[in-house]
Amino acid sequence: MFDNKSILLTGGTGSFGKRFISHILARYKPSRLIVFSRDELKQFEMQQQFNDPALRYFLGDVRDKERLLTATKNVDFVVHAAALKQVPAAEYNPNECIKTNINGAQNVIDACIANNVSKVIALSTDKAANPVNLYGATKLASDKLFVAANNIAGANGPRFAVVRYGNVVGSRGSVVPFFRKLLADGVSVLPVTHKEMTRFWITLDDGVSFVVKNFARMQGGEIFVPKIPSIRILDLVEAMSGSRDYECVGIRPGEKLHEIMVPEEMAHHSVEFDDHFVITPAITFFDTNVNYHQNKLLEEGRPVADKFEYHSGTNPHFLTVDELKELDSATV
Repeated sequence: MFDNKSILLTGGTGSFGKRFISHILARYKPSRLIVFSRDELKQFEMQQQFNDPALRYFLGDVRDKERLLTATKNVDFVVHAAALKQVPAAEYNPNECIKTNINGAQNVIDACIANNVSKVIALSTDKAANPVNLYGATKLASDKLFVAANNIAGANGPRFAVVRYGNVVGSRGSVVPFFRKLLADGVSVLPVTHKEMTRFWITLDDGVSFVVKNFARMQGGEIFVPKIPSIRILDLVEAMSGSRDYECVGIRPGEKLHEIMVPEEMAHHSVEFDDHFVITPAITFFDTNVNYHQNKLLEEGRPVADKFEYHSGTNPHFLTVDELKELDSATV
């Protein structure tokens, strides 16, 4: 699918970006693989790590539409991963979060439509479902923009979709490297915001593979949600430290006890496939013949039950302490 094609990745120097680039270069031969980000040092470091003639490095910010218009010329596929993601930072700096996560999203959409990009997938988060923090609210707004962009683009324009998933194991800023550093520094009791906290859990490799596969699945307008396990925070503490002892530090600004990826209110718009869910558009598209119960790979879906909710606390699949230990070892 990506052979001899041009791919642009916003926020390309982050944890997802590096793994996505490794994945693409190992399996495909793109004509161009464009890393678009605003940090020149991280781009320099990536150039030392990746040496492939297809790679291009564009300095730029998604807040700058003119730069995006230049970067997306003759591009076939876009993955939009750029975002401000830290929940407390967004609470204290709301306007900055809005500029990047909402205005930046619209700039990406406008540039892709102007340059007739073929397909676009935007990365979302479980925090966008029934959001209680500003980060989640901005990502919900971004999701709505990307879904509606299919109508704005029209019948012959780019197709836009969204991928929503939970905490990424070992990604920069996540709890695993934080706990790992504390333990390396000699801390014996790990800090926990609340002992009953649960989270959806996905590896970087699984996240990247899910995004790549959805380029083949997508028709435009879908929010793709993978079926992934949950974890209990005290199970993670035990897996990493060998003890369930913890220090309660209190819930951070804007933090939830549990996360949701498919809210109950969207059950009547949701379709279940073997390994994922799809939240279909709530608005009527110009093309009313799209059948979201069968995707482009001819996978068949079925409606979820009334009042269905995909919730990290009631998820039927929780990782055990042993599974968490194995996952922790694999991500060192």
